[in-house]
Formats: sequence, structure tokens, C-alpha cells
Amino acid sequence: MLEKVKKSLRISNSSYDDEITDLISACKKDLELAGVASSRIIDTDPMIIQSIKCYCKGNFGFDNNEAERFIKSYESLKSFLCLNYNIPIEQSALLNDVENSTVQSNSSDEEE
Repeated sequence: MLEKVKKSLRISNSSYDDEITDLISACKKDLELAGVASSRIIDTDPMIIQSIKCYCKGNFGFDNNEAERFIKSYESLKSFLCLNYNIPIEQSALLNDVENSTVQSNSSDEEE
């Protein structure tokens, strides 16, 4: 995740790695505190990646004319994630199994 964020910030050296790593951790914690299930905050999910990038772009450095725009983007993504990523992956898989079996039993009921 660090390399993806550094690339989005246009940083190629390691001078700011500690600060960027702290921002990544802060973003993940902010998402969790807002209601995103911690099991859904994974580094391979495109929505999580974009959220972290926006958070870091909005909070990195002092002289950032675009900070407000990136913070608004982050807040919008966070709202989406709170609504759609609020069920832990384990529970989500169980719910999908239940929904699939309900749909299958309903379709077999309709055939009769």
C-alpha cells in the first residue's frame, strides 16, 4: 500500500515513508471508527485503495491547494463504504449463502 500511495503523491524517495505510513494507518482506523467492518479494510480492494489515496492526498504536506477537494472525495468514499462495507466478510458470506438458498427454494416453489 505504501508504494501505491507514494506513487499517487508523486514521491519516489523514502524520506516521507514514516509520515505516509502513519496516514495510511490513520485512514484505516478512521474507516473502522466510521463503521466499515475491519475485515473489509483490505489492501487489495479498489475502493479501499482509492479511499486511502484520497485521505493521504488531502492530509499530506502543508502547502496543498487541492487538500479540500481530496478530503471531500475521501468523505464521499467513506460514506459509500460505511453503507456497503459494514458487514464483516464472514457474515457477508453467510448472508449470501442464506440468500442463495432462499432464492433457490423460492424458484423451486414457483415451479410446482
